[in-house]
Amino acid sequence: MKPKSFMLIAGEASGDMLAAELVQALRLELLEAEAILTTDFQPLHGSLEPRFFGAGGPRLAAAGVELAFDMTAHSVIGVSGVLKNYFNFRRLFVRLYNLALDRQPDAIICVDFSGFNSRFAHSIKQYVRRRSGWFHDWRPKVVQYVSPQVWASRPGRAYRMAQDYDLLLSILPFEKPWYAKRVPQLRVEFVGHPIVDRHANAEGGIPNAQWLPRPSPVVQRSSSPMVLLLPGSRPEELRRHLPVVIGALGIMRARIYNLRARLVLPTPTLVGQAKALGLPANLEVRSGGLTESLAEADVALASTGTVTLECAYFGVPTIALYKASWTNYQIAKRIVKVRYLAMPNLLAEEQIFPEFIQQAATPQNIAGAALEFLADEGRRNRIKSKLAQVIGSLGGPGASRRAATAIVHLLIGPGAAQPAAPPAIAQGP
Repeated sequence: MKPKSFMLIAGEASGDMLAAELVQALRLELLEAEAILTTDFQPLHGSLEPRFFGAGGPRLAAAGVELAFDMTAHSVIGVSGVLKNYFNFRRLFVRLYNLALDRQPDAIICVDFSGFNSRFAHSIKQYVRRRSGWFHDWRPKVVQYVSPQVWASRPGRAYRMAQDYDLLLSILPFEKPWYAKRVPQLRVEFVGHPIVDRHANAEGGIPNAQWLPRPSPVVQRSSSPMVLLLPGSRPEELRRHLPVVIGALGIMRARIYNLRARLVLPTPTLVGQAKALGLPANLEVRSGGLTESLAEADVALASTGTVTLECAYFGVPTIALYKASWTNYQIAKRIVKVRYLAMPNLLAEEQIFPEFIQQAATPQNIAGAALEFLADEGRRNRIKSKLAQVIGSLGGPGASRRAATAIVHLLIGPGAAQPAAPPAIAQGP
């Protein structure tokens, strides 16, 4: 027997968290998996503890992963961001490619970060295909955790994915049938969404499905309404969105004298950037603590993306916005084929959260929509009912463990337990 070796690549803050959760689940899964004897001669007292290395961020490092460098420090947005940093990304790519060839892991797990990771997976598979025979027995399993949004733009990418990935782990319910219709040869597992685990025990969330039994939440709320500002998790998003949400806050405060406001960002670095951009004196600023803030919020102003699902989990009526560079926007509007950008809207196939994109993302528009939410309790309750259905479609707790089970089964064959299917499957784009 010999220990399993895993290489992970996570390039963004959200992927870093997801990868760290997966590492912990893999340790548990391998501990419980039946031992597979091999022909390798190993020391009698050698450790069978799985080995993890690669590139990610602080959460992966805290999970005990040996990092070649902090990949999350290089996160960019859109085609223009990639082009401006092409040579830097090329250098990082070569470092990781050489590291993979040197360490020859059993599995390479690409977590989100689809532009970089799809090219990496393709390069590894090309290397392996060119070298087969007696003296070339390294055939790593390549896994993509979180599907690229091929259903939203450039669906042709799915065909190369079928050639380069041994397993795709999906966190959205409509993706597995989408791939089955187009590339049935690609193995896809819907494992559920990790936000269910992250917030399952939090006060203030929606008691939204049979798999999440708990009494109606009791959250101590102030008599003053609270607006939560969530402008994004990347420096470029913060630079473009913060002035808009601060402007909207000013308009709202002119109408609601006792309105409380809180800005929540994922890292101290982004908090420092926000302060450098300029903040009003009476705005509370926090690094982290999103769960507690969502439990208190009456309305949120948020960038489109994963955070809108977290708002949905807590039943917070949300105004979604997104502003990109002129170049990125011109490219996106020509290739994106979905009606909505906010994930709760995509899953519901209707606009639950108002969306304001590019030129429409003005302080006046955003403040007006938020004030309408605050003034109409009946509408807020109807929205919460729809959000409960959206969250119920994401599957029950245990997404990371189901993902780990699928990976272990891929590595050691039919003797491993099959991942339990999440209870809710929904159709979509």
